Amino acid sequence: MVPVNETSGGVTFTVKVHPRARKNAVTGVVGDALKLALTAPPLEGRANQAVVEFFAYLFEIPRASVTIASGETSRVKRILVAGVDRKTVEQRLNAILEDR
Repeated sequence: MVPVNETSGGVTFTVKVHPRARKNAVTGVVGDALKLALTAPPLEGRANQAVVEFFAYLFEIPRASVTIASGETSRVKRILVAGVDRKTVEQRLNAILEDR
């Protein structure tokens, strides 16, 4: 399981992004990060936008509620999700990991 932390601004967790993949999907865990495959290329912020859209869809929240707290130019990113509690984030991430 990926460590999920609750802050005053929302819930944070780490992802490692693999751009230019065949499909958008969670492919596993690498260390303390969720491994996320995205079809978007790492150009002009397209991969970052795809990360935000992926988690907004996963947690059924507006895209504005998902931000990249750190790592915008790196493959390893810290994601901040507002409007969802820690328990919900952990349950959804666990369900995705079990389904793969």
